Amino acid sequence: MKKFTQIAWLLFLFIGSTYAQQEKGIIGDDNWLQNWTEFQPKSSDYREPTQILAGNISEDTQLLKRNVYLLMGDVFVTEGASLIIEPGTVIIGDFDTKATLTISKGAKLIAQGTETDPIVFTSNRSFKKEGDWGGIIVLGDAPTNKFGNGSVASFYKDLSPSSYAYTNYGGQNVESNSGILSYVRIEYAGKRIARGKYLNGLLLAGVGNKTLIENIMVSYSAGNAFQIWGGDLKISKAVSYRNGSNDFNFNYGTQCTLENSLAIRSPFISNSAGSRCMYVRSYDKKEEVDFTKNSTNVIAKNLTLLNTSDDIKSDITKGLINEALYVGHNSKLDMSKSVISGFNPAVIFENSIAINQENLEKIKFTGMYFNNCNGNIFVENNSNNEDLENWYGNSAFLNVYSKSGNSETFIDTRNARRPDFRLRINKIIAAPKEYFAADTTTDED
Repeated sequence: MKKFTQIAWLLFLFIGSTYAQQEKGIIGDDNWLQNWTEFQPKSSDYREPTQILAGNISEDTQLLKRNVYLLMGDVFVTEGASLIIEPGTVIIGDFDTKATLTISKGAKLIAQGTETDPIVFTSNRSFKKEGDWGGIIVLGDAPTNKFGNGSVASFYKDLSPSSYAYTNYGGQNVESNSGILSYVRIEYAGKRIARGKYLNGLLLAGVGNKTLIENIMVSYSAGNAFQIWGGDLKISKAVSYRNGSNDFNFNYGTQCTLENSLAIRSPFISNSAGSRCMYVRSYDKKEEVDFTKNSTNVIAKNLTLLNTSDDIKSDITKGLINEALYVGHNSKLDMSKSVISGFNPAVIFENSIAINQENLEKIKFTGMYFNNCNGNIFVENNSNNEDLENWYGNSAFLNVYSKSGNSETFIDTRNARRPDFRLRINKIIAAPKEYFAADTTTDED
């Protein structure tokens, strides 16, 4: 009778979860990754540069598709100017000068590509690799939790005194507008600027909620793919692929909604600072921030966080796989209808977070799908997670657990040109967490 009851329970969960899982992870009637993304950027053949982009841009300027632009040195858009980039335009970051593009506070970047004609930022090296050039930095006038305004002046090697004013970010304008980034790819960015310190594919600092950020792909960055400091913004259909550091890094009082987005990690690509899909903190040093201001608050919905390891057990033993998500003290996270697949473990809380109702109500996981992880949710440096499992395993949160390989879980992860990372509906059996021990990960077939 007991065995029959268990089988019936599993069957019930299978039938019931068939419909619920249609809403988990990245969603869409069609595979929205098609046409504008590139998962093999090394094979892309771009024309030689015909124009040079250097110095300060202090008046409205348009970049045209018919040209290929070589971005040289530290380029600042200043004095409230707009840099307007035509769909299909290619901008190549110079390796020798470690080029960066910075949109200063009050200026705008209007980079509005299309699904069939995305805008591409990439490396000028014939053999491209992570960290070939700097990346894109957007500085806005929205609040952070720092004392006063922030600055990114330390990111630039030979910054002239007259340019220091263009490196500041932060203010009081939640609705500030730094422009549009839509259907944009950023490849091989994240130059190293100091030991263990890198630039990022896309840094958004103090960016306000009138800025449009959607359909952005960052691949092969040596630093973080998406670095968000403060601000108030919404990001949708963001893709982070095989980046060296964190995929989505939130800090300094960020107020952000991240939805329908994807992070693909490889166990063999990671810089010395470590790497996670999501890193949610309110500060690095307590003395930097004003605790009367908003702490970091991230709403994450319909995310897919995936590790591509072919042998998870072996890669964990070798120390190649970390947790997918790290949550720091005094931070808030509301994560729902998302998939975390193939990590060690799924989630870690900073060790200074006391496990009590007040703190757990600030960190929410509902309607989640935890798959093939070596454990689910833990406090840093503490292997006893019974309280956390009991809390988040409560049926009221609708979290489900499974142990399936990538090919069983997702529609098509092996298609190098046109992968589809949506869940494979009707092929997943989700059971209560007690059916799966923490160390029974299934190798990818």
